[in-house]
Amino acid sequence: MRTPYKAGRLLVEPSREPGRFDSLFVDCPFVCSDGGEYLMTYVGFDGTGYQTALSRSPDLESWSPGEVILPRDPAHPHRRHNAALTSIVRDNRLGSAGQVTWLDGRALATYHAYPEAGMEVGAGVIGFLTSDDLRTWKDTGAVLRPQDGGAWERGGLYKSWLLRHDGLYYCFYNAKNRTYGGWREQIGYAVSPDLERWERPSPEPVVPHGGEGAFDERFASDPCVLRDGDWWVMFYFGLSFDGHARESYAVSRDLRSWHKSGEILVDVGPAGSVDETYAHKPAVVSRDGRPYHFYTAARRCEPYQVGEHTQVERRGISMARG
Repeated sequence: MRTPYKAGRLLVEPSREPGRFDSLFVDCPFVCSDGGEYLMTYVGFDGTGYQTALSRSPDLESWSPGEVILPRDPAHPHRRHNAALTSIVRDNRLGSAGQVTWLDGRALATYHAYPEAGMEVGAGVIGFLTSDDLRTWKDTGAVLRPQDGGAWERGGLYKSWLLRHDGLYYCFYNAKNRTYGGWREQIGYAVSPDLERWERPSPEPVVPHGGEGAFDERFASDPCVLRDGDWWVMFYFGLSFDGHARESYAVSRDLRSWHKSGEILVDVGPAGSVDETYAHKPAVVSRDGRPYHFYTAARRCEPYQVGEHTQVERRGISMARG
């Protein structure tokens, strides 16, 4: 699982072209493969909200320009301002290329969206999608809502990871305890036999934020769940009160009880590096027996202008490999 060799650069960057879906930043990678080709979904932000693009790669190093596959929809009850697809059901094995799982000719995915314009404004919800070509997506109709869960998630739901195991769908996600002002984030899950009927087996988070001084004292967020032999591994990021986000992992035998490793897999970089502030939001796939750990890299910077928007952070997608 260890990936000590960082690319040291952004593999996917914002366009900085006013009006484009990715003009201000790109975020939230998900990596898989289909037909021998590597694929990455990621979200772009243009000042109004998130939209999702698909990129392709022969080698996990060079990526094609993103094609928007889940745009905003003014007529949609949840995706008027945001449409952030964050995972597709794939081969669960950690050592695999993450081949998309086609069930009756359909790929299955999950997304999250927020009710207001801006960056993650309001209490987010999680929905589910199907596609027969990975480019056009339809809702299943089911939605996970923050008000239906425990107190720890009432502030809104965030990035989700969807997997299938032993005839059940598992949706892992992070959520916050309050919508605005000084919230904490933790990880929980829901299960379903059919992507329609969902149940939260635990009223409490299964990966809580850490104690005082821990790297994940404020946030334990953005699960990426894969299988390694008899163990399940959940890659996630922690945010501490030092203002930095770092990648770690937890392990489980049964997908229900999780134990944190405490090990930092991808740390922030030195001053001036692409990930000096945040190394977070994991997506892991393997090639030739080596793990490739994709993540959102961010660093604070001097203000610069993109159209009418002033940016004080450079945010894009980088990678570390074994």
